[in-house]
Amino acid sequence: MKKILLACTLLLNTLVCLAGDNAGVLWGQGNTFYNQKQYDSAIICFEKITALKPDKADIYFNLGNTYYRMNNIGMAVLNYERALQLKPDYKEAKENLLLTKSRMSNYIQEADDIFFITWWDSLTRGDMATMWAILSFITFSSIILLLFLRRLPKTIVAIPAQVPGILWFIWVCFMIIAYTSALNNNDKSKAVIMQNDAPLMNEDMKGKPLSLLPEGTTVKIKATKGEYEEVLLPDGRKGWVQKSWLNRV
Repeated sequence: MKKILLACTLLLNTLVCLAGDNAGVLWGQGNTFYNQKQYDSAIICFEKITALKPDKADIYFNLGNTYYRMNNIGMAVLNYERALQLKPDYKEAKENLLLTKSRMSNYIQEADDIFFITWWDSLTRGDMATMWAILSFITFSSIILLLFLRRLPKTIVAIPAQVPGILWFIWVCFMIIAYTSALNNNDKSKAVIMQNDAPLMNEDMKGKPLSLLPEGTTVKIKATKGEYEEVLLPDGRKGWVQKSWLNRV
Protein backbone atom coordinates (compact mmCIF):
# COMPACT_ATOMS: atom_id res chain seq x y z
CA MET A 1 0.00 0.00 0.00
CA LYS A 2 2.87 2.37 0.86
CA LYS A 3 4.52 1.67 -2.51
CA ILE A 4 1.29 2.42 -4.35
CA LEU A 5 0.87 5.67 -2.38
CA LEU A 6 4.48 6.68 -3.11
CA ALA A 7 4.01 5.96 -6.83
CA CYS A 8 0.81 8.03 -6.93
CA THR A 9 2.52 10.91 -5.12
CA LEU A 10 5.44 10.85 -7.55
CA LEU A 11 3.06 10.77 -10.53
CA LEU A 12 1.13 13.74 -9.15
CA ASN A 13 4.34 15.71 -8.57
CA THR A 14 5.50 14.88 -12.09
CA LEU A 15 2.28 16.20 -13.59
CA VAL A 16 2.66 19.39 -11.54
CA CYS A 17 6.15 19.94 -12.98
CA LEU A 18 5.14 19.16 -16.54
CA ALA A 19 2.16 21.50 -16.30
CA GLY A 20 4.39 24.51 -15.70
CA ASP A 21 5.88 26.15 -18.79
CA ASN A 22 7.49 29.01 -16.88
CA ALA A 23 11.05 28.40 -15.74
CA GLY A 24 10.50 30.54 -12.64
CA VAL A 25 7.51 28.43 -11.60
CA LEU A 26 9.44 25.21 -12.19
CA TRP A 27 12.37 26.58 -10.22
CA GLY A 28 10.15 27.27 -7.22
CA GLN A 29 8.47 23.86 -7.50
CA GLY A 30 11.81 22.08 -7.80
CA ASN A 31 13.21 23.82 -4.72
CA THR A 32 10.03 23.02 -2.78
CA PHE A 33 10.27 19.34 -3.69
CA TYR A 34 13.97 19.37 -2.77
CA ASN A 35 13.28 20.87 0.67
CA GLN A 36 10.57 18.26 1.16
CA LYS A 37 13.13 15.56 0.25
CA GLN A 38 11.05 14.56 -2.79
CA TYR A 39 14.19 14.33 -4.88
CA ASP A 40 12.72 12.43 -7.85
CA SER A 41 10.14 15.17 -8.38
CA ALA A 42 12.76 17.90 -7.89
CA ILE A 43 14.90 16.35 -10.63
CA ILE A 44 11.96 16.33 -13.05
CA CYS A 45 11.43 20.06 -12.51
CA PHE A 46 15.12 20.98 -12.74
CA GLU A 47 15.68 18.85 -15.85
CA LYS A 48 12.73 20.56 -17.54
CA ILE A 49 14.32 23.94 -16.79
CA THR A 50 17.59 22.85 -18.45
CA ALA A 51 15.62 22.32 -21.65
CA LEU A 52 14.27 25.88 -21.39
CA LYS A 53 17.44 27.57 -20.11
CA PRO A 54 20.47 25.36 -20.82
CA ASP A 55 22.92 28.20 -20.08
CA LYS A 56 22.06 28.69 -16.38
CA ALA A 57 24.72 27.34 -14.02
CA ASP A 58 22.43 27.46 -10.97
CA ILE A 59 20.11 24.84 -12.50
CA TYR A 60 22.95 22.34 -12.91
CA PHE A 61 24.18 23.16 -9.41
CA ASN A 62 20.75 22.30 -7.97
CA LEU A 63 20.62 19.14 -10.07
CA GLY A 64 24.04 18.16 -8.73
CA ASN A 65 22.84 18.69 -5.16
CA THR A 66 19.71 16.63 -5.80
CA TYR A 67 21.55 13.72 -7.38
CA TYR A 68 24.06 13.84 -4.53
CA ARG A 69 21.21 13.45 -2.05
CA MET A 70 20.08 10.39 -4.02
CA ASN A 71 23.62 8.99 -3.83
CA ASN A 72 23.94 9.11 -7.62
CA ILE A 73 27.62 10.08 -7.76
CA GLY A 74 27.97 10.03 -11.54
CA MET A 75 25.05 12.37 -12.23
CA ALA A 76 26.05 14.64 -9.34
CA VAL A 77 29.58 15.06 -10.74
CA LEU A 78 28.23 15.55 -14.27
CA ASN A 79 25.95 18.41 -13.24
CA TYR A 80 28.54 20.13 -11.04
CA GLU A 81 30.95 19.96 -13.99
CA ARG A 82 28.28 21.48 -16.25
CA ALA A 83 27.73 24.28 -13.75
CA LEU A 84 31.47 24.99 -13.65
CA GLN A 85 31.73 24.90 -17.43
CA LEU A 86 29.24 27.76 -17.56
CA LYS A 87 30.60 29.54 -14.50
CA PRO A 88 34.22 28.54 -13.71
CA ASP A 89 34.34 30.71 -10.56
CA TYR A 90 31.27 29.04 -9.03
CA LYS A 91 32.68 28.52 -5.53
CA GLU A 92 29.82 26.41 -4.16
CA ALA A 93 29.88 24.10 -7.19
CA LYS A 94 33.64 23.59 -6.77
CA GLU A 95 33.23 22.77 -3.08
CA ASN A 96 30.34 20.35 -3.67
CA LEU A 97 32.21 18.69 -6.53
CA LEU A 98 35.17 18.03 -4.23
CA LEU A 99 32.80 16.72 -1.56
CA THR A 100 31.17 14.38 -4.07
CA LYS A 101 34.50 13.10 -5.35
CA SER A 102 35.60 12.39 -1.78
CA ARG A 103 32.85 9.76 -1.66
CA MET A 104 34.18 7.95 -4.73
CA SER A 105 35.97 4.67 -4.23
CA ASN A 106 39.47 4.58 -5.73
CA TYR A 107 39.28 8.29 -6.56
CA ILE A 108 41.89 9.24 -9.18
CA GLN A 109 43.83 12.31 -8.08
CA GLU A 110 44.57 14.97 -10.68
CA ALA A 111 48.19 15.40 -11.73
CA ASP A 112 49.67 18.74 -10.71
CA ASP A 113 50.38 21.02 -13.67
CA ILE A 114 53.41 23.29 -13.74
CA PHE A 115 52.64 26.90 -12.84
CA PHE A 116 52.85 28.13 -16.45
CA ILE A 117 50.15 25.71 -17.65
CA THR A 118 47.91 26.60 -14.71
CA TRP A 119 48.38 30.29 -15.46
CA TRP A 120 47.66 29.82 -19.18
CA ASP A 121 44.54 27.74 -18.47
CA SER A 122 43.14 30.45 -16.19
CA LEU A 123 43.96 33.09 -18.81
CA THR A 124 42.21 31.23 -21.65
CA ARG A 125 39.04 30.12 -19.87
CA GLY A 126 36.10 29.73 -22.20
CA ASP A 127 33.98 32.30 -20.38
CA MET A 128 36.65 34.97 -21.01
CA ALA A 129 36.59 34.71 -24.82
CA THR A 130 34.29 37.73 -25.23
CA MET A 131 36.44 39.90 -22.98
CA TRP A 132 39.62 39.11 -24.93
CA ALA A 133 37.81 39.70 -28.23
CA ILE A 134 36.70 43.15 -27.03
CA LEU A 135 40.24 44.02 -25.89
CA SER A 136 41.55 42.90 -29.30
CA PHE A 137 39.05 45.16 -31.06
CA ILE A 138 39.93 48.14 -28.83
CA THR A 139 43.65 47.62 -29.41
CA PHE A 140 43.20 47.30 -33.17
CA SER A 141 41.08 50.46 -33.24
CA SER A 142 43.79 52.28 -31.26
CA ILE A 143 46.40 51.20 -33.81
CA ILE A 144 44.30 52.55 -36.69
CA LEU A 145 43.80 55.82 -34.80
CA LEU A 146 47.53 56.16 -34.08
CA LEU A 147 48.45 55.48 -37.71
CA PHE A 148 46.02 58.22 -38.74
CA LEU A 149 47.42 60.66 -36.16
CA ARG A 150 51.00 59.98 -37.28
CA ARG A 151 50.08 61.27 -40.73
CA LEU A 152 49.31 64.65 -39.21
CA PRO A 153 52.05 67.25 -38.83
CA LYS A 154 54.26 66.62 -35.81
CA THR A 155 53.51 70.13 -34.62
CA ILE A 156 49.92 68.99 -33.95
CA VAL A 157 50.64 65.63 -32.31
CA ALA A 158 53.90 63.80 -31.68
CA ILE A 159 53.70 60.00 -31.31
CA PRO A 160 56.84 57.96 -30.65
CA ALA A 161 57.62 55.53 -33.47
CA GLN A 162 57.73 52.58 -31.04
CA VAL A 163 54.10 52.96 -29.86
CA PRO A 164 52.36 51.43 -32.93
CA GLY A 165 54.76 48.48 -32.88
CA ILE A 166 54.08 47.83 -29.19
CA LEU A 167 50.34 47.99 -29.83
CA TRP A 168 50.66 45.59 -32.76
CA PHE A 169 52.42 43.09 -30.45
CA ILE A 170 49.74 43.50 -27.77
CA TRP A 171 47.01 43.05 -30.40
CA VAL A 172 48.57 39.79 -31.61
CA CYS A 173 48.77 38.51 -28.02
CA PHE A 174 45.13 39.41 -27.39
CA MET A 175 44.08 37.67 -30.61
CA ILE A 176 45.92 34.47 -29.69
CA ILE A 177 44.36 34.42 -26.21
CA ALA A 178 40.90 35.25 -27.60
CA TYR A 179 41.16 32.46 -30.19
CA THR A 180 42.30 29.92 -27.58
CA SER A 181 39.52 31.00 -25.20
CA ALA A 182 36.95 30.59 -27.98
CA LEU A 183 38.23 27.07 -28.65
CA ASN A 184 38.01 26.24 -24.95
CA ASN A 185 34.49 27.67 -24.84
CA ASN A 186 33.44 25.21 -27.57
CA ASP A 187 35.39 22.30 -26.13
CA LYS A 188 33.01 19.36 -25.64
CA SER A 189 35.67 16.76 -24.92
CA LYS A 190 35.09 16.53 -21.16
CA ALA A 191 32.99 13.57 -20.00
CA VAL A 192 32.10 11.67 -16.83
CA ILE A 193 32.22 7.92 -16.23
CA MET A 194 28.68 6.79 -15.38
CA GLN A 195 29.43 3.13 -14.62
CA ASN A 196 31.24 1.97 -11.49
CA ASP A 197 34.36 -0.11 -12.15
CA ALA A 198 34.27 0.73 -15.88
CA PRO A 199 37.11 -1.17 -17.59
CA LEU A 200 39.88 0.96 -19.07
CA MET A 201 41.17 -1.02 -22.05
CA ASN A 202 44.27 -0.84 -24.23
CA GLU A 203 44.06 0.21 -27.87
CA ASP A 204 43.27 -3.34 -29.03
CA MET A 205 40.33 -3.52 -26.57
CA LYS A 206 41.47 -7.05 -25.71
CA GLY A 207 42.86 -8.78 -22.66
CA LYS A 208 42.81 -7.68 -19.07
CA PRO A 209 41.69 -4.10 -18.36
CA LEU A 210 44.43 -1.61 -17.62
CA SER A 211 42.35 -0.34 -14.70
CA LEU A 212 38.81 -0.15 -13.34
CA LEU A 213 37.48 3.41 -13.26
CA PRO A 214 35.14 4.55 -10.48
CA GLU A 215 31.80 6.15 -11.29
CA GLY A 216 32.09 9.94 -11.38
CA THR A 217 35.62 10.05 -12.83
CA THR A 218 36.02 13.09 -15.09
CA VAL A 219 37.96 12.39 -18.30
CA LYS A 220 38.76 14.08 -21.60
CA ILE A 221 37.83 12.33 -24.83
CA LYS A 222 40.74 12.30 -27.28
CA ALA A 223 39.57 9.96 -30.07
CA THR A 224 36.76 7.63 -31.14
CA LYS A 225 36.96 4.10 -32.52
CA GLY A 226 33.69 2.27 -33.07
CA GLU A 227 31.93 1.83 -29.73
CA TYR A 228 34.95 3.02 -27.74
CA GLU A 229 36.41 6.41 -26.83
CA GLU A 230 40.05 7.09 -26.04
CA VAL A 231 40.12 9.05 -22.78
CA LEU A 232 42.70 11.01 -20.83
CA LEU A 233 42.45 10.38 -17.08
CA PRO A 234 43.02 13.07 -14.42
CA ASP A 235 46.42 11.52 -13.55
CA GLY A 236 47.61 11.66 -17.18
CA ARG A 237 47.03 8.03 -18.16
CA LYS A 238 45.24 7.12 -21.39
CA GLY A 239 43.02 4.22 -22.38
CA TRP A 240 39.80 3.22 -24.10
CA VAL A 241 36.34 3.18 -22.53
CA GLN A 242 33.03 2.04 -23.93
CA LYS A 243 30.89 4.94 -25.20
CA SER A 244 27.81 3.83 -23.30
CA TRP A 245 29.63 4.34 -20.00
CA LEU A 246 30.40 8.00 -20.73
CA ASN A 247 28.24 11.11 -20.52
CA ARG A 248 29.63 14.29 -22.04
CA VAL A 249 29.68 17.44 -19.96
